[in-house]
Amino acid sequence: MRKLTKEQKRDIQAIAAKSDGDIDFSDAPPVLEWNSVEIGKFYRPTKKPVTMRLDSDVLAWLKADGRGYQTKANWLLRHAMVQHTREKGLGKREGFRRKPRQQKGKAR
Repeated sequence: MRKLTKEQKRDIQAIAAKSDGDIDFSDAPPVLEWNSVEIGKFYRPTKKPVTMRLDSDVLAWLKADGRGYQTKANWLLRHAMVQHTREKGLGKREGFRRKPRQQKGKAR
């Protein structure tokens, strides 16, 4: 994602200063059909830094297109996660829950 220009930052501050009632939506048509709406299209999950050990050929392939190899790896993993979830017939969260930790000295 590119950094915002000074003009873009100024515009964002001007919009943020307005209350919801002051924003003119007259040129935006009302949404009557919700079937084609993409849920989560503008949702950006939080990122967590991780350390991974990858095979050198895999890393070379990810980096072959230049910048953005981490984004590419994330996209590939997300795609695999979604496919796995669909194949298993699981909901969004099912199948990816953490297993409860066993406390030391206590058997479950």
